[in-house]
Amino acid sequence: MAGHAGLLLALALLRCLPIRIATTAARAVTRLPGRAALPLEADAAFAAVRRAARYWPGRAACLEESLAAFFAAALTGRRVRWVLGARFTPQGAHAWIEAGNAIIGQDESDRVWPYVPALTVERSH
Repeated sequence: MAGHAGLLLALALLRCLPIRIATTAARAVTRLPGRAALPLEADAAFAAVRRAARYWPGRAACLEESLAAFFAAALTGRRVRWVLGARFTPQGAHAWIEAGNAIIGQDESDRVWPYVPALTVERSH
């Protein structure tokens, strides 16, 4: 259920409002109670979003999926980092979540790194 709720919230924010509103909402979510997610828990939140995205008729790429997984983790009392990054050669942008030092939702063989984080949203201590 958290995957569906996270995806719905992320899609509404990203489709209807400027990105600054989505980042403000993500920062607000960091105030919810919870503990740092283990990589396995963060992966479960990401998998739940991917399952929910199968029912969405439109695009749900890395930006939508990562923000949705960030929200889904928060709704289940877990905290992850939401990261937006870029690279220069070849040019590209990417969004992902992290739990500890683990990057979630990317298969090691599928990545073309390095992406440099441009924005990170996480609970400050």
